[in-house]
Amino acid sequence: MGTPISLFSATDLVSWQAKQSETVQLLINTAKLQSQKTIVIPALGSNEVERVIVLIEEEGDFWALGNLAKQLPKGTYTLDVAEELVEANATAFLLGAYLFAAYKELAPIVAKLAIADEQTYHKVKATVESINLARDLVNTPAADMMPQHMAEVMSELAEQYGADFNQIVGDELLEQNYPTIHMVGRASDNAPRLLDLRWGDDKHPKLTLVGKGVCFDSGGLDLKPASGMRNMKKDMGGAAHVIALANMVMAAKLPVRLRVLIPAVENAVSRNAFRPGDVIKTRKGITVEIDNTDAEGRLVLCDALAEAQTESPALLVDFATLTGACRIALGTELPGFYSTDQKIAAELMEIGLSNADPIWQLPLFDQYKALFKSDVADIANCGSTPFGGSITAALYLKEFVEPQTTPWLHFDVMAWNLRALPGRPVGGEALGLRTMFSYLEKKFS
Repeated sequence: MGTPISLFSATDLVSWQAKQSETVQLLINTAKLQSQKTIVIPALGSNEVERVIVLIEEEGDFWALGNLAKQLPKGTYTLDVAEELVEANATAFLLGAYLFAAYKELAPIVAKLAIADEQTYHKVKATVESINLARDLVNTPAADMMPQHMAEVMSELAEQYGADFNQIVGDELLEQNYPTIHMVGRASDNAPRLLDLRWGDDKHPKLTLVGKGVCFDSGGLDLKPASGMRNMKKDMGGAAHVIALANMVMAAKLPVRLRVLIPAVENAVSRNAFRPGDVIKTRKGITVEIDNTDAEGRLVLCDALAEAQTESPALLVDFATLTGACRIALGTELPGFYSTDQKIAAELMEIGLSNADPIWQLPLFDQYKALFKSDVADIANCGSTPFGGSITAALYLKEFVEPQTTPWLHFDVMAWNLRALPGRPVGGEALGLRTMFSYLEKKFS
């Protein structure tokens, strides 16, 4: 079926090595001297690979095979591991095979992985395809991933799974009372829009996902410096996360009534750009004073969250590349999240720590609500101090949901790897996605 890939601790390798031929023992000893973690054992008398050995430091290391796909010669491989470890190791192997080759020719990955169990195969396939979809969306340059392009992605997803897709575009946003989405996106030649996908049986529990779709963020009139603007193609990372999560939900056929809302805009600079000091009346009726035009993500999200709340879903989840403050608090590789339901938060934390996709809860500290007080409107769109910036952003969003009736989760994610790690190349990344889906699978299956 394929060349076996075996995972050994140093102790287990010694035991296995003692039973092998002198040639294989010599090969392994040489590899050890060179501190190699991957040992390719050739079949005697041929150019084929007989076995691949990967040295691991601890049992259950999810990312042990994360770099392997790009190291192996052409061929089909199988996992020589316990049945319960196949899914995790296969996922890491395949995530490590990711390439973004839309604009540059790259040497293809020639190693393939065979998975014998059909159920495991389909689950791994859906997970990897979904995460790679999020990566592709974030990595795509802004010129090719504007609101209209994101609408095409959503439309194709709807067609694939038999879902319903609608969008509200341009001035229609004002006619249908989505003023903040229109305000943030109106300065761009790429018309702002609200993307709306629905899937599943109306009789099933409602699950609503909202994703920040700022396709490029210049900062608006509060213009970002060049260094801060360089990677702002990733500011639609929240939308990429919920599109990928929706793909996982629909591929698994979870018994939910799924709704995906993405406010898709470009925060550009033009003669009709919104200004610091402007006041906008949101969909919910709350008036907001614009303190900073670079705090635009929460503005487009608030109208989408207000709409999501009208259906009182069983669970409301949003993902957003919302604040640099969260990156300061937790770094770029650990996404922060907020929850109005402590039981859900505790379960998510536990899942994340067990599956190598960790997330970390931050507090909805109500005392900080006073920091975004306004003298001329109900609230301002950002706090009076940069301290606690992720918390004040989350508290702002909380004003537009009804936690008494709907559990709400807010993820503040980086959506980008600054450094290469096993299975996680530099560039667009889906963080917390496997953890969130594992929770949904358990809750709704």
